Amino acid sequence: MAVAVAVAAITVVGAGAGGCLHPQNPPSGPGTPPPLARPPEPAAAPVAIVHATIWTGAGKRHDDGTIVLRHGLIEAIGDRSVVVPSDATVIDAAGRWVTPGIIDTHSHLGVYPTPRMNAHDDGNEATAPNTAEVNAEHSFWPQDPGLVRAAAGGVTSMLILPGSANLIGGRGFVIKNRLARSASAMRFPGSRYMLKMACGENPKRVYGRDKKTAPATRMANVAGYRSAFAQARDYLRRWEQWEKKGRPKDDPPPARDLKLETLAEVLSGNIWVQNHCYRADEMLLMLDVADEFGFKIRSFHHALEAYKIRDVLAKRGVSASTWADWWGFKMEAFDGIPESLAMLHAAGARAVVHSDSEYGIQRLNQEAAKGLAAGRAMGLNVADDDALRWITANPAWTLGIDDRTGTLEAGMMADVVLWSRMPLSIYALADKVFVDGHVVFDRDKPMPRTDFEIGIPGAAADGAGAAR
Repeated sequence: MAVAVAVAAITVVGAGAGGCLHPQNPPSGPGTPPPLARPPEPAAAPVAIVHATIWTGAGKRHDDGTIVLRHGLIEAIGDRSVVVPSDATVIDAAGRWVTPGIIDTHSHLGVYPTPRMNAHDDGNEATAPNTAEVNAEHSFWPQDPGLVRAAAGGVTSMLILPGSANLIGGRGFVIKNRLARSASAMRFPGSRYMLKMACGENPKRVYGRDKKTAPATRMANVAGYRSAFAQARDYLRRWEQWEKKGRPKDDPPPARDLKLETLAEVLSGNIWVQNHCYRADEMLLMLDVADEFGFKIRSFHHALEAYKIRDVLAKRGVSASTWADWWGFKMEAFDGIPESLAMLHAAGARAVVHSDSEYGIQRLNQEAAKGLAAGRAMGLNVADDDALRWITANPAWTLGIDDRTGTLEAGMMADVVLWSRMPLSIYALADKVFVDGHVVFDRDKPMPRTDFEIGIPGAAADGAGAAR
């Protein structure tokens, strides 16, 4: 059965979503627009999952537990004493597990969609080393079939980022993984924009080697960051001075510059930096740059040498979004080790398993399990709960949405996965996936297909190609 694009409603608010949060700052363009592309629809029907092992991601586990979802939120959660509402659809999950939805901090779905072809290869604006003015939201294709495959792997939210060709690649945005007709309709409500930055080999290869222009070296990389933020600081000061004058009518405001505007929002703390960076020395260098200009780096991405500076990351409150065991594909990726996630955790840093892959995003639970096994093999005391948080609570914190999702607690968003068995098992399958209480994947039913897939010969309606 062909299922067209879902059109469920998500109420999206603009506060904190990339608009100007402080009146003295330069304008940052519109915040999250109203979700006009998602027509009104009935609220998600109440659901009660009973007799499940409920793994909250917040340090608790309820055996023979019950969780009730209503109006897009978790209404109640606990042991078998939780009262099941009379109007709820009851799912008997005996022998199965329930967890928070998986969150991926590094995805290019929608901007590098499937099928891969030049026509919609829209992730890297590789025309200048600094393209802070661009926004992945404006490249995102909501018909990417990869979104449904990610849901089949239990992924309910993800950060969509520009690529890493540029020193400063532009804004990224957080989505809820419910299909809609536009990027804005998929925006995580109230989420802020992120800034993608990149260290190391990629920018100097794209510009120095391929285009014979700067940056061609790592020192030129750093000069590029510093020059950009120096200009942004001056831009911000011009706006602040105009504000202090009381916005005089006879003195027009500074001319808007979309590139500097984004960087000014970083300096003001409204946009967070997500920094592609592999080597430990370069991560330390980027922290120095951040200190020079007074901004914070929220997470280092890929970060294969993060284990070498795990004490620094713990002290500075910077997460490491990394892989379990993907390494060696270029020189700056040479020193990755499978124990890194566990070592980061043991040092008190926030470890995060990310994908950066349309395939890896379908199996992030298995990636967390691999990191857990490697840590235990080297003698570290890492709990199952810790590994679960690497794909739920910690990525939620990295994206600034941990007050609404990432753990199973009353009042949190109903972003929930029902698994066939213990989720860290290689044999575990996501049986049902809920986003805001709506079922976005049900293994017992034909896989939903994006509008792009409907009517295409060979696009299987039975869910072939899903994370099985």
